[in-house]
Amino acid sequence: MSLYAQLSRRQAKGQPIRIGLIGAGKFGAMYLSQVPRTPGVHLVGIADLSPDNARLNLSRVGWDAARSAATSLDDALARGTTHVGEDWRALVRHPAIDLIVECTGHPIAAVEHCLAAFAEGKHVVNVTVEADAFCGPLLARRAEEAGVVYSLAFGDQPAMICDLVDWARTCGFPVVAAGRGHKWLPHFCESTPETVWGYYGLSPEQAARGGLNPKMFNSFLDGSKPSIESTAVANATGLAVPSNGLQYPPASIADIPFVTRPIVEGGQLERKGMVEVVSSLEKDGRVIPYDIRMGVWVTVEGESEYIRNCFEEYNAHTDPSGRYFTLYKRWHLIGLEVGLSVASVALRREATGVAQCWQADVVATAKRDLAVGERLDGEGGYTVWGKLLPAKKSVAIGGLPLGLAHDVKLVRPVARGQCVSWDDVAIDTTTDAYRLRREMEGLFER
Repeated sequence: MSLYAQLSRRQAKGQPIRIGLIGAGKFGAMYLSQVPRTPGVHLVGIADLSPDNARLNLSRVGWDAARSAATSLDDALARGTTHVGEDWRALVRHPAIDLIVECTGHPIAAVEHCLAAFAEGKHVVNVTVEADAFCGPLLARRAEEAGVVYSLAFGDQPAMICDLVDWARTCGFPVVAAGRGHKWLPHFCESTPETVWGYYGLSPEQAARGGLNPKMFNSFLDGSKPSIESTAVANATGLAVPSNGLQYPPASIADIPFVTRPIVEGGQLERKGMVEVVSSLEKDGRVIPYDIRMGVWVTVEGESEYIRNCFEEYNAHTDPSGRYFTLYKRWHLIGLEVGLSVASVALRREATGVAQCWQADVVATAKRDLAVGERLDGEGGYTVWGKLLPAKKSVAIGGLPLGLAHDVKLVRPVARGQCVSWDDVAIDTTTDAYRLRREMEGLFER
């Protein structure tokens, strides 16, 4: 039975999936806009550090004020409405809630939220992929031990890439490469919140009018977010990662099967079976027509002559050899699509992407020469960007994961372009996030 049919049946029986949302910012608001239009779900509660901002976002996406006027979680359950408050622990602990959507964007907090939800027997759809990037394999293990499902969020590119990889493998195709698109030039890795709008193509006035967060947008531009998302995909699918970071080959959609072949066959991959990100800009900055900037893709191989003949007979667009074919989605709708993960996890107990191994890591890397005493300001900031590396290489160099490089003091200087190590910083060792990461390093090193 389809997910929509199952949701409709739950609606008819008065047995909706009961959901708690932690974090009602931009991504959360996009999901909230779809909740009233989705049968079989009841958003029981929203926990946000600023309930007033959460209510503002509810109004912005079209919720009637009465819909979120519940005075408590119990009141929300009794009336079929939603409670808005600050207490995420109350949300996680309430026995009637089936599933938590973690949507804070704060990786250290997200780890705490996920672990607490598992302990209370709650499934988790984790939108905060930054947390998954540095300890996703162990979060997945903790969920399995608790008998619940932990999942990446559909609508975000990692889950959508995982879906394409699963399609390919289920159909019997070897996956040559998979990934997303991005607007990229090498110097973007040094971008800061002050330079982001010029590179991004917006004026400061346009950004201010839209209420856009420069640090968040810069995390995409400087390569941190593509590295984070590629890490999540590699760990969920077992695909390998480039030995020294993403290469960002420029290509139109038509050229993706050409450039995502191995180097030995005229492409730009180190070898078959890797994640990569395709740039929408030529190396000289020219915009590539019909790009994949906002989309996702998978390149597969037709191993037999018969399969390659089928590609030709059905007009599938391949590389010149006829051996490599790319399937793609040109757009992703971010929070508007999270409902697919909620339904899949709650109804089928199937994750829409979950770490199966530890293949990849994102290491904090200096944007400029950094001095002793400076504080790292994390993803999208002024001090570091995230570099994708094989997990074994990250562990070998003692790399500091980008997700833990927030408000951390340097105790040794770090040169521009150098990866930051654990020994370079004084870090809070009391957080769940730190402990989980260090435990994961010990487990996967064996």
